[in-house]
Parts: sequence; C-alpha cells; structure tokens
Amino acid sequence: MPAASPPGKRFYGYTIVAACFFMQAVSVGAMISYGVFFKHLIDEFGWSRTFISGASSVVMFTMGAMGILFGRLNDRFGPRRILLSSGLFLAGGFLLMATLQAGWQLYVFYGLMVGVGMSTHDIVTLSTIARWFRKRRGMMTGLVKAGTGTGQFFVPLMASALIAAVGWRSTYIVIGLMVLAVYLVAARLVRRSPEEMGLTPDGVPGNSELAAQTDGVLLGQALRTPQFWLCCLSYFCVVFGAMTILVHIVMHATDMGMGEGRAAGVVSTIGILSIAGRVTMGTLADRIGSRRTFLLCFCILIVSLLWLQVATRGWMLFVFAVVYGFAHGGFYTVLSPTIAELFGLRAHGAIFGIAYFFGTLGGAIGPVVAGRIFDVQQSYSQDFWLLAGLAVVGMLLMLRVRPVAHSRV
Repeated sequence: MPAASPPGKRFYGYTIVAACFFMQAVSVGAMISYGVFFKHLIDEFGWSRTFISGASSVVMFTMGAMGILFGRLNDRFGPRRILLSSGLFLAGGFLLMATLQAGWQLYVFYGLMVGVGMSTHDIVTLSTIARWFRKRRGMMTGLVKAGTGTGQFFVPLMASALIAAVGWRSTYIVIGLMVLAVYLVAARLVRRSPEEMGLTPDGVPGNSELAAQTDGVLLGQALRTPQFWLCCLSYFCVVFGAMTILVHIVMHATDMGMGEGRAAGVVSTIGILSIAGRVTMGTLADRIGSRRTFLLCFCILIVSLLWLQVATRGWMLFVFAVVYGFAHGGFYTVLSPTIAELFGLRAHGAIFGIAYFFGTLGGAIGPVVAGRIFDVQQSYSQDFWLLAGLAVVGMLLMLRVRPVAHSRV
C-alpha cells in the first residue's frame, strides 16, 4: 500500500511543483516575448503586422490541437518523455528563429514548432499536479501557474535588453538555450503519480486509496455528457476575451493618449496581479470548490469589463488591469482542478486537453474578430461590450454544469 512521506522528509510532490513552475515560466515567458520582436521583424523583412500576428494565431491553434493528443498520451505513459520531447520542439523552434530568412519559416519555426512545444506546458504539468495533490490541488496548481505570470514579467524584459545589446537573432539563441536547459533538468524530475513512487497524494495518511487514480469517467463517457460541452464552451468564452485583452489593450491605451511605456505598464500590471489571482483563487478552490471559484472569477471578470466601458482616463485603465488581472490568473488556474472535480482523474489529461483546445480556439479567433470590429467602428467600445456579453454567457454555461457521477474500474 502506498505510504505517506516519512516524518522530516520533504514530500516529493513539492519538487514536481517547482519543476513545473520553471517550465511554465520559461515557456510562456518566451512565447509572450514574441511581441518584443515585432518591430525588428518588420524592419528587416518588411512583413505586415497581420502576417506576423498570423504566426501567433498558428501557435495558439497548434498548442490546443496537439494538447488533445499529449493529454491522452500523458494518461497512458506519464509526463517525463512527453515533456522532454515538447521541450526539444520548443527550444528548437526558438533556436531556428535565429536563422529566419523567409515568411514560411516564421510559420514553421514559430507557428508550428513553438506551438507543438507549448502544447504540454499546461495540459501535462497541471494534469500531473492534479494526480499528486487532492486536498491542496488548487493551491499547488496556483503556485505552478504563478510561474506563468513570473515568466510574462521577466522574459520579455530580458529579451528587450538582449536585443538592444546583441541583436534579435542572438537573443533567440539565448532564449532557445534557456528553454532547453530548463526542460532537460525539470522534465526529468516529474513523475506521473505518487503511487508510482510508493507515496500518497499530498504526502499525508488517508490519501492512499488507489481508487483515487481510477475514479471518474472515461473520455468517451465525458464526450456524451452535456456538462463536458458546457465546460468547453464556457472556457472558449474565457480565452476569447483573455487573448483579445492582451493583444489590444496597449493599442486602446495609446488611443486614449497614453505613452507607449505607460501603456505597456497596463499589460505588466495584468501580469503581476495575475500571479496573486492564481495563488489566491487556487487556494480558494480547495476551500469552496473549483467550480464555485470558476464562477467567482466570472463575476470579477464581468465587473472589470463593465468598468472598462467607462474607463476614460489612464488611472482608470490601471484599475481595470488590477481587477481584471486577478480574474485572468484565476481562470487559468482553476480549469484543471475543475475538470478533476467534475470528471475525476481517470482520463483527466484527455478531457482537460479538449477543454483547453476550445480555449485556445477562442484565443486564436478573439483578437482577429476584435481587430476587424475596430477597423470598421474605429473604436473598441463594441469589442468590450462583446467581451462582457461572452463573459455573461460563459458564466451562465458554467452555472448549468454539475459533477458527472464517478465510475470505478
């Protein structure tokens, strides 16, 4: 029978949390830093913003689509080899960006290779955390996702400084080597489940039931439930809005008359507050349940988007960033625990992967739709009303979701 961690010995699950934190930080930070390279790609190749932005949309779609496959593979084979393989794709994509010469290469090196590499950073890491922790699942997921906010803040700043010092091509080499080093070390530390090491979830007595890993529904059973599709559509609404905000809020701020540096500060504020949102909402999910916490995030999101409609001054936009950033971080943290709460752990990776794909699909579509509406209206007002409406729809969908009866093998 699996045992609890011996007295005085640190639970190995915390090592996995740390490893996943660093993989989240370097992968998401490197991906987000793409915007820092925009001007330099335009200056060297003369490509349009639409063309360069298209590669980012390919990343989002590829990340979600491949996440479905890797989620199922993780359920069967465990995370180590999958994370190592995806790390090689991710690092390889960034290293090859240093050799960029043609437009098709941008879409292969960044759009496809980075997209494949990014497809495991949430699906595999968070599904693994769900298996290692039960009572503190939300808190530990929040700590892992705090790596995302940390990377969003530090890596683009590092990239900007390096570009000024050594040029954009050499900067991509540095980023690629950084990603490679972190994944080669961190991925080797990750294990599928505590039972694999003779331990129990959370490292405490009373969590030793092997049925915990086989509790829940199979993927096919989940696909036949309305709850699954309601959850997927709800998350589509979330990420549709999240990516639209991240892509367009700086342009909205400059349209209001803010300087570029101060406008970029709005995004940084969202990133910093998202860290607090990830940890706080993850901890709250352990106390009141993940689904209820998900609904609370919707309430905060709706309030922030309504405030955005009347935010006509710079300080008001920073207030929006503070409130919105909290919800932003919370959503990305509580999805995996919510899937575990609703459907169990038996096929968590596969179910989580499909729900995550719906989110990335929304993230690929949202910024494009918002840009088109702005081109026609010359205002973001209707965009923000659209996002508020989708937030309400997403909350109503999640209100209808109830846990699926768990079956055992």
